[in-house]
Amino acid sequence: MPRAQRVVQVIPMNTSFPDAGPLLCYDNRVPDPVAPKSVHNDCIEEENRHKWIESQKVGYDLGEGCIRDWVKRHWTGYLRARWVEHLQGKQFWIELDCGDFGLLQREFIDQKALLDSILDQLKSGKENLHVIFWAVNSGIPIDPVHEILEALDVNSRRLCHRFDGM
Repeated sequence: MPRAQRVVQVIPMNTSFPDAGPLLCYDNRVPDPVAPKSVHNDCIEEENRHKWIESQKVGYDLGEGCIRDWVKRHWTGYLRARWVEHLQGKQFWIELDCGDFGLLQREFIDQKALLDSILDQLKSGKENLHVIFWAVNSGIPIDPVHEILEALDVNSRRLCHRFDGM
């Protein structure tokens, strides 16, 4: 019996888009036990944790500069890690593409070793070209690598941080 379709209401968290109303994401792949989370809200918690730790080390509040430092050093890696969780179906992040949720549980099952190697590189901050160079230098057939990279589409899955453009 097919499972009923689940509706996930996505509410933009970025106040710089006041006209953006709630979005609805209809997706059967979001399992009931996985509560949708916001990358931006979770990021704020990470930033504040970092600011608190660093401020405790020096004995005073380091303020927004400390948060900007975290963004500069960690935002890209943080976002990549959230994206991979979304692809793996571990956590549904509302800002990421609904269709990508659990993609790795549905696709490339017969290429798990190659997929894991590619994901390890992407999680470490490598880009598509680095992965292609790695495959060529390792003697790995390039067609399955291209197929995986095209499906993951890392270049269109980037989110801006709220400080970007400020």
